Formats: sequence, structure tokens, C-alpha cells
Amino acid sequence: MSEANRTGTELLHTPGGVRDIYGLECLRKLTLEKKAHEVMTSYGFHDIATPTFEFFDIFSRERGTVQSKEMFKFFDRGNNTLVLRPDMTPSIARCVAKYFKEETMPIRLCYTGQTFVNTDKYQGKLQEVTQVGAELFNDDTSDADAEMIALVVDCLLKCGLKEFQIEVGHAGIFKGLVEEAGFDEEAAEELRRLIVAKNFFGVEEFLEELTVAEPLKEIFVKLPELLDDLSENSAYVRERTTSNEVLEALDRLEKVEEILDIYGFSEYITIDLSMLSGYSYYTGVIFRAYTYGNGEALATGGRYDKLVKQFGVDMSAIGLVLVADQMMLALSRQNLFEDTRLGGTILLYPPENRDKAIRFAEEHRKNGKVVRLLRKSSKKSLEEYKAYAERMGAEMLLYYEKGDEPEVCQLPELRR
Repeated sequence: MSEANRTGTELLHTPGGVRDIYGLECLRKLTLEKKAHEVMTSYGFHDIATPTFEFFDIFSRERGTVQSKEMFKFFDRGNNTLVLRPDMTPSIARCVAKYFKEETMPIRLCYTGQTFVNTDKYQGKLQEVTQVGAELFNDDTSDADAEMIALVVDCLLKCGLKEFQIEVGHAGIFKGLVEEAGFDEEAAEELRRLIVAKNFFGVEEFLEELTVAEPLKEIFVKLPELLDDLSENSAYVRERTTSNEVLEALDRLEKVEEILDIYGFSEYITIDLSMLSGYSYYTGVIFRAYTYGNGEALATGGRYDKLVKQFGVDMSAIGLVLVADQMMLALSRQNLFEDTRLGGTILLYPPENRDKAIRFAEEHRKNGKVVRLLRKSSKKSLEEYKAYAERMGAEMLLYYEKGDEPEVCQLPELRR
């Protein structure tokens, strides 16, 4: 059916991959975003806002972001190809290259915004996602890596999550091993796919078809199992590779683990030497946060030291993003949301008490209270207004029927 022929009822529905959020769910999401933002600002990050749509080239394949077919594309009057941003990081890298090109000291930026990815409708994934993120530029130290991971832990804890793990890896491990083995791009991509899928047998069978030195083959086969004990797993890899990139990556992970122990966050960290990212712009430490009951990551991030250079300025960078929609899902499934109402007071009054009601509301609003004025209709009973107050999530219903002070109307017990 064409757009012009849609009926009013059909237009009440949203397209696949997007949805409406209102009432208590909307309040909870905004509260979650606020809590995460407060943690980021406490670490010294300052806000930045970038356009919802930009030129296609900002997110081109060369930048290492999503594939062209996964972008929402359209044209302006000058016939330039524009896209709804599928990823915040390239946009912020562009801004930094434009506005901070002379800065040589660290730059800390944070944001809250929507990203849009045109996924297959049968995947059941949201195409519009809310992200709360932070980016740190001009600091290439292991301390910066560890601090960003610590920031993720702090944000998740502040938002109410109690049980989660952050998997930490390094993009240089796979890259260095592939280069040492001499794989072409096609072979490297197939091996990447098998490792991401934790397909032990598939990796082994695939390597049998290629000419690979036995020590490297042992690493690739063992890679999906190299979790948790970094000291032991690092020794295993070091004995079988001569790649400087791999050795430096292992050194970096060992240092990051040491610093995270100082933060006191070791219980939330799992070192995964097989970890890979879907974004090819990552060059160093990478990480993802998971919790039980969720298949998707709650947070992702990593170091991308070469991305800003693509916009004309050479500077190091590391970033993180919290996926608000996944965090909402996790908190809901784990029953971690606090019992709450939308809040505020409804002040009900008959016309003859309008002046008292208005003065009462103004006085309480000056003191930071939320008061909604509602004139009582003679056609509605007090019980109907009580039911309305409950539907609206009000904390209190007051009735200015007579006298100088309003009466408190008892509302039903709070329900989750």
C-alpha cells in the first residue's frame, strides 16, 4: 500500500526497528542517561553535540564504520549524499580535527545521542539506538585505556547493574598474527568470522587448508580459549610468535590489567585474547560489557589512534559507548528498577477555590516541588480522579474542597 493510501489507523504504527517510549519507561531511560552522564562529567568530560545527519563520506568504509547498505541515505538539494549517523565516533573525530587541531594536551568529550543502522527487519534489532558515550583524545597511555574501562564499570554500577563482566582485548593481537602468517584479506576475514563465532573446529579445519607455521596454527586454534588468566595465556602466545605488534599488545594488556586492579575493578574484568571488533578503525585495547539475560553488549569501546588522522589531524584517541536501550532491557529483566511513580502532586480544586489552589501550587513550585493543577468537573467523582492520578503515576492527589489547606486523597499502593 502506498504512503498516500494509508488510513489513519495504519499511521498509528511505527516503522520496523523504531518504537515509542513514554510514561514510566521514558522516565527511567532519561534517569539512566542522566546517571551515566553524571559519572562521565565527574571524570572531567565535557558535552558535545553533533548533527543527526552528515555527509556520507564521514562514515565511509575507509573510516572503518558500518557498511554502506546499513546506512539510511538521502540527498540534499545539491545532490550530496547524506546519512543518518550510524556511529557517533567518526562525527566526534571530525569535530576534534576541526575545532581542536592545535591542541596537544588531552581533550575529554561526552555525549548523549541517537544512532541509526538499517539492519535487516528480520533480525529483530532496533534501528534507532540511544548512546551515552565519552571520547578521550591526545592521551595514548595505558592509564587512559584503564581509566576508560574503569569509567564503564562506574557507569554500570551507578545505573543500578550489579552483575556484569567487561571483556577486554587488543586489536593488535589478531592483526599481528594474521600479518605474521601472511594471510590475504579474504583468508583473514574468514578466520575473523570463525573466531568471533568461537568456532574451535572451524578454525582448525580452515587452517588445515592453508600453509601456516605450526606455532602460529597453535595460537589460532587456542585463541578462542585464551580467557581470564592473562599471565598464563600471554606466556603461551609469547612462546609461539615473533610479531612485535602482538608482543606490544600483550605488554599493553598486562599494564592495563595492573592499573584496573588499583581501581579495585578486577572482579568485573575478563581478558580475552581472541576478542575482535566489528569496527576496523580500532587499533589498540578494545572492550565490551555483558550481563546475564542479554545477548547484546551493554557497552563497547576501544582505542582508535588513526581515525582522527583521516580528517587531517594526527592524534591518539580512545572512546566508549553505553547502549541505553540494552541497559534498560538488562535492568528490567533483572528486576533492578526501583519501585517508583512518575512523580509529582495533582492538586484538584473546584472553581470557587481556584485562587487558593494557584497560590498553593506557586509556593510549592518555588520550593522545587512538582504540582499539576486540575479543576474538578462536577460530572466526575473523586474516585475517578483517584484512578486518573494512579494512571498518571502521581505520588499524591490533593483536593482543595474547603478550608485553607487541601486534603490528601489516599491512592492505591505503589505497584512495580
